Amino acid sequence: MVAAQKLKVTICGAGRTGHLAAVLFSQKSDIEVTLLSSQHVMPASYQKNGAQIRAFLPDGAVLAASPCCVTACPYEACSDADVVIITVPSHARDGVLKRIQPALPRNKPVFVGAIPGFGGFDWLAEDLLGALSNVVLWGMKDVPHIAFDLTLGESVRLGGAKSHLYVALHRRETPAMAGILLNYLSRLYDSPLMLLEDYLEITLTPGNPIMHGSVIYGLIGPWGQWHHHPFNHVPCWWNDCPELGAYFLARCDAENQALCKAAEAVLEIDLSSVQPLQQEIMDAYGDLIANPRTLLSVLRTNQAYAGIPLPLIRAENSEGYVFDRRHRVFQEDIAFGLGLLVAIGERLKVPVPCMKEIYLWCSQFMGEVAPHVPLPVTWPEIKVAQECG
Repeated sequence: MVAAQKLKVTICGAGRTGHLAAVLFSQKSDIEVTLLSSQHVMPASYQKNGAQIRAFLPDGAVLAASPCCVTACPYEACSDADVVIITVPSHARDGVLKRIQPALPRNKPVFVGAIPGFGGFDWLAEDLLGALSNVVLWGMKDVPHIAFDLTLGESVRLGGAKSHLYVALHRRETPAMAGILLNYLSRLYDSPLMLLEDYLEITLTPGNPIMHGSVIYGLIGPWGQWHHHPFNHVPCWWNDCPELGAYFLARCDAENQALCKAAEAVLEIDLSSVQPLQQEIMDAYGDLIANPRTLLSVLRTNQAYAGIPLPLIRAENSEGYVFDRRHRVFQEDIAFGLGLLVAIGERLKVPVPCMKEIYLWCSQFMGEVAPHVPLPVTWPEIKVAQECG
């Protein structure tokens, strides 16, 4: 009997999600895993730690793996890949796509996707890779697992796993390519996979941009308990989510639903799969949630979210802690993700006052100008019905 050909998977991004995926994929004998990092120190750290990455599971078990290749060279990582998974933050995708573009194979289909796929990945990837006809663009709605507590090149901790995984392809892709992608991903993941009809179902799914932004605003915004005051301890994102943060989050979630309704009308698509945030979390984590009564209780009692600390650093010239303004929750979720939702609202003529308020305040807090948002100039292509003569 001829053994099945190994699926060659390249993970671009040696962060928490990348480390965990490398360990989990490597447990499967029919998968050949390569981990590509933009940091040259990463391969050295990996070798220093015995060429092995460990994943600590919630039940105390430990999984160990040695990926086929850990490298900082895109040609070494991508030249024969079947699947390329980009796990870097949204604001770093532009650089990664430009690095791997010349290294991607030209002689076979290669499936280039982002996990998670929000932030307009389909538009950005089309702009940078669209000329390569063999490249198939896709994204996953959310990360398959919660990952945290990373030690570079050595270990990562697994929080909780999604009960279902949702993927979408760029509108240019064919049903045949969708079938191949689902086959590949089913070899990588144990959770059931579902194919979404339109990529906007990923772009407009409520997630980190409104979740992290609302909690930050509720903690240190103008009405927050820690406004202009350093924290005297390090709270957790969700176990310690403030009521004010949940209030802003509920408002942002309602505005996001309004964006969905407008996009459905303008583009004539079905976005009914984009549920309100509370339902999205309950569908994703099910029994891991002890109290599903309210949005706040869902956030505070979700076992998959437990113990994830705020990204705080020691305050300068004072005791206590402050937010790290250079952390990805600002650079990715606020500057990129929330900025894109505000831009979509402006394009669709949908008021999003709470999103905009949080985005502008956080941008001022960051001390940076608004970043480039990959919203195509021609989008949306509004269809005008012809009058009957």
